[in-house]
Amino acid sequence: MRYVPIAICFAILPLLVVSCARMGNPDGGWFDEEPPYVVATSPMENAVNYKGRRVYLLFNEYIKVENIQEKVVVSPPQIEQPEIKVQGKRIRVQLEDTLKADQTYTIDFSDAISDNNEGNPLGNYTFTFSTGNRIDTMEVSGYVLDAETLEPVKGLLVGLYDAADFNGENGDTIFRKLPMLRVSRSDEKGRYVIKGVARDKIYRVFALQDADGTYTFSQKSEMIGFTDRTASPDCFPDTRLDTIWADALHIKSFVTVPYTHFTPDDIVLRVFQEEQTERHRLKEERKDAECIKMYFTYGHDSLPKFRPLNFDAEIGKEILVEHSLKKDTIMYWLCDSSLINNDSLMVELSYYDTDTLGVLQLKTDTAEFIPKLSFEKRQKLKEEEYKKWEKEQNKLKKKGKPYDSIMPRPVLDLKWTVHSTLAPDQMLSFQSPSPIALIDTSKIHLQIKMDSVWIDKPFILTKDTLQNRKWNIYSDWIPNEEYKFVADSFAVMDVYDRLSSAQQSGFKVGGDDVYGTLVVELTEMKGRRCIGQLLSSSGNVVKEVKSDNGVLEFFYLKGGEYYMKLIVDENGDGKFTTGLYEENRQPEEVYFYHEKIDIKEKWDKRMSWLPTGLPLYKQKPISITKQKTTNKKSVRADRNMKRAIEMGIKYLPDGSPVGEGQRNK
Repeated sequence: MRYVPIAICFAILPLLVVSCARMGNPDGGWFDEEPPYVVATSPMENAVNYKGRRVYLLFNEYIKVENIQEKVVVSPPQIEQPEIKVQGKRIRVQLEDTLKADQTYTIDFSDAISDNNEGNPLGNYTFTFSTGNRIDTMEVSGYVLDAETLEPVKGLLVGLYDAADFNGENGDTIFRKLPMLRVSRSDEKGRYVIKGVARDKIYRVFALQDADGTYTFSQKSEMIGFTDRTASPDCFPDTRLDTIWADALHIKSFVTVPYTHFTPDDIVLRVFQEEQTERHRLKEERKDAECIKMYFTYGHDSLPKFRPLNFDAEIGKEILVEHSLKKDTIMYWLCDSSLINNDSLMVELSYYDTDTLGVLQLKTDTAEFIPKLSFEKRQKLKEEEYKKWEKEQNKLKKKGKPYDSIMPRPVLDLKWTVHSTLAPDQMLSFQSPSPIALIDTSKIHLQIKMDSVWIDKPFILTKDTLQNRKWNIYSDWIPNEEYKFVADSFAVMDVYDRLSSAQQSGFKVGGDDVYGTLVVELTEMKGRRCIGQLLSSSGNVVKEVKSDNGVLEFFYLKGGEYYMKLIVDENGDGKFTTGLYEENRQPEEVYFYHEKIDIKEKWDKRMSWLPTGLPLYKQKPISITKQKTTNKKSVRADRNMKRAIEMGIKYLPDGSPVGEGQRNK
């Protein structure tokens, strides 16, 4: 029982009288600053040889449990989800699965429990009992990070398997066929703690985005993580420094607190999704009459065979074929008007598709391609457009103004990329919405201003290797000089005889006085293929370089703040490559420099970096981490102190005095 000193009773008596006169005003009494606590349980906490499947937890006040499905984890895992109900001051847990013999069971509520009125959280609470004659008390903990971004991953299951099981004949199927022995769930920091672990075993740790609730890796689309590092649970007595607060803003003192340190506590799981290699035809569409698009789940070097059934056409002549970089999207451009005007194109398709055994097989079926707008509707829209144009020309004619007697053909709307200021290593570019038939380079001009005179400058026009219908323009740029780019009318024509309009842009090439340079020496990375990326404050890639000599060189950087990411490109394909469980292949290594990098104009910055110098979970700067930590609920232990100070009361509800220093604040 909690007692209130006589002094405080007399101090608050006048307030109680006032409070009776205004019962609806919350300022009339003290705040509840105490979190709920457990007063009784059935079975008893840490009970052994318990055979029942129902657990009751009784609290000292009315409570609530938030996000039960997300936060509450029962271990060993329950295939049939337990029923958890809040009944006033009581929580009832009904375990639906038959309990395993000689197992320590934990019901981890995390921070889900709080009181019903003020929301004061109980904090991390775990109830434990055993079906055997002992309680296993060890813990295994660490972090779950996205392998490509090192972002903390929230809500993933993390579980243990007996390491000895992987040495047997069916060791490579354990993760796919048997549920985890003990589980936890990662929080918003990616942190996981698996409790109730036996000391006398060696474990392997796995992470799983368990889509179907089987606690096994049963779907290729599930995010997974694994490591060859094993866990031998142990513990030792340790101390930590805790902060004692005088109030919400002022530290009173620091105290050394003893605690039990469980190990291992730093196992990092880099989670990933395996590359989707099963190939299936998703859909096809003909939004525009002149283009057919086909979508597959995965690309293949052999493009689909396309045999017309109700029309005549030849691939490469009447039909042009394009594909995405991964060859998972195929585009068929119809270049003949009779095909474009046909509202129903029937074809026989032959393509590779993954069968039920996971083997690629040649599959043949038929498809009909129907445009979004019928030929009749398209013709009607053209007539309306012509009438509108004709009406405008007649108005001009009546007013005696210049007018056209022939409607101009549609314009090819090119997308030009010409920045007002260009770095010496940048290019100009343009992209067409449709396949290009002709580029007349005699109508494209690049000029440089020398002594107030514009002089033609040679340039190189090349087709982009990554994007369809994109062309790049590059020259030997001279820093600090002005340039002018001019494209005359009709410089570019597409396969539908549409012609581009005139384009003119002026720009200046920046000089060395507006750029900085960054040279990074990578410790222990010489001889390994690396991709270095500089990121903006929003996490976007600003500059990317490749290196195999352990040195990253970033030139022509604008002054400002940058962040740095490193990808160890083991297979040399120029990008991050994910892992594959069947081959025990981890995703390619990714590292982040732990601080921002300041670049100044006209400065060359050199630095050394050991990418493995910090644990992965401490590397990514919080300023570019997208998975932010929310403000967790905490007990508002300062509200009664503030109220007492405002009212001149010398004692708090628990009898503790309000010091002079606090009253004077």
